[in-house]
Amino acid sequence: MAYNTSYDIEKNQGYAVQTTSDHDGPYSGSEKKRTSSLVGEDGAVPGEAFEIGTGLRAKLMRFARRYGVEARGIERVPEDERTDCGFKALLNVATMWCSANMVVSSFALALLAKSLFSLGVADACLVILFFNILGLMPVCIFSTFGPVFGLRQMVLSRFWFGWYGVKLVAVFNVLACIGWSSVNSIAAAELLHAVNNDVPGYAGILIVAFCTLFITMFGYKIVHAYEFYSWIPATFVFLVILGVFAHSGAYRDIQWGYGTSEMGGIFSFGATIFGFAIGWASYAADYTVYQPSSQSKAKVFGWTFLGLIVPLLFTQLLGVAVMSATSINGGDNRYQRGYEEAGNGGLLGAVLIPATGNFGRFCLVLLSLTTIANNCPNIYSVSLTVQVFGRWIQAVPRFLWTLVATGAYIGIAVPGYKYFETVLENFMNFIGYWLSIYSTIALLEHFVFKRGFKGYAPELYDEPSKLPVGCAAVFAFCCGVVGMVAGMSQTWWVGWIALHAGEAPFGGDVGWEMAAVLAAAGYLLTRPFELKYFGR
Repeated sequence: MAYNTSYDIEKNQGYAVQTTSDHDGPYSGSEKKRTSSLVGEDGAVPGEAFEIGTGLRAKLMRFARRYGVEARGIERVPEDERTDCGFKALLNVATMWCSANMVVSSFALALLAKSLFSLGVADACLVILFFNILGLMPVCIFSTFGPVFGLRQMVLSRFWFGWYGVKLVAVFNVLACIGWSSVNSIAAAELLHAVNNDVPGYAGILIVAFCTLFITMFGYKIVHAYEFYSWIPATFVFLVILGVFAHSGAYRDIQWGYGTSEMGGIFSFGATIFGFAIGWASYAADYTVYQPSSQSKAKVFGWTFLGLIVPLLFTQLLGVAVMSATSINGGDNRYQRGYEEAGNGGLLGAVLIPATGNFGRFCLVLLSLTTIANNCPNIYSVSLTVQVFGRWIQAVPRFLWTLVATGAYIGIAVPGYKYFETVLENFMNFIGYWLSIYSTIALLEHFVFKRGFKGYAPELYDEPSKLPVGCAAVFAFCCGVVGMVAGMSQTWWVGWIALHAGEAPFGGDVGWEMAAVLAAAGYLLTRPFELKYFGR
């Protein structure tokens, strides 16, 4: 294809875009409307478009693609470049989420049932089953959007929140991705510290961070290739833990509680489990965009659900069982001592090392490295999320944003290492709060107002004047925040509704439920008016 020198490459996201006069449309500056001979009528951008030009960005793109680095950011994927096809594509989805959740941070989450919420074994297991299923539904639904539109999750969000409203969502998503990565790195560092007390916490965090960075810089295909296999050693280690613990006879059947205290514990632990499960919703479509539009939505939904529910139930139910051993002899046992000394790493060390010695230490090291699989989706997706803030940010290559994100979560994880349990519980609740609002608004718009996939014009994803205004979504988001404040139960704040959901002084955490209800009410009330007066 001949290159027209009237195209301004460096100022228009790095691909050939024909500039227009400032008077040609409603956009100027960074939000100018664009036309192009390379960009298709459906708004899709071919891969070769990123390499055109003589500026620094084009040179970086050519250099990166020479070594197999994904140059594409949030631009729509053309149909002829969606090469993730057939049964292998479905396996890619399932193993992607299986690897990302067959990790120690999922196991560590289950330990909170006893340590923070004073639940028994059976009630904790029921909470894990029920709230995981609830939290996974939005993730599975949003995964089906990727093949249909070839757009990333945050770009899809423009059809629900508008060009400017989605920037608010992106802020929360960046915080979530960085926070997830910090929590996961701390969990891995605890394991390494349990193996060798001379290994400082920051060393384990750095190991996980740099390994994750190497994988995510290469992009979609390498992330999927790594995740395709990384669940195997993780599953092996968890099976060893299961076998050794079962053989030890240390399991204790901690009985259910009762009354308002039990109710509060169930709501609060449920909020934590829900936050972990729904945590993938804000970037679910990122990992199916290279599948063809002909891919079965039912199959994508089903394989996504399978890839998520199996590792979550396995690791968390195992965590509840292992944590029960800390109640032996009134808490005077090696399991409780290990947990007090080194958190989840110390607990797992108490299970494996006395029985298997150096092999157990090897298993713990291996398990700590599987945390990389959990961090890869976070860092890959945060490098895409930041690009919706503006075209000038989109002009920075995706792979450079992985460097920035890595530095950010290292800076959070190192000082937060000593406060893992508190950080984990508070962060999981934060995730559940905002994502329940996000998912509620998105699903209402999709099913109620757009009436399914036929209600979209995906080629308009990059045209602000033709996207929803976003006023209704932002208003509904604010309503959801009010519900969140009313229903949340944290050590630093207990909402007035949360006080009635359990025993004082902390009640029970119903923040995500209240957030979803008020967000739904706010959106259903205001979206019809927005459509009436703006027509979009």
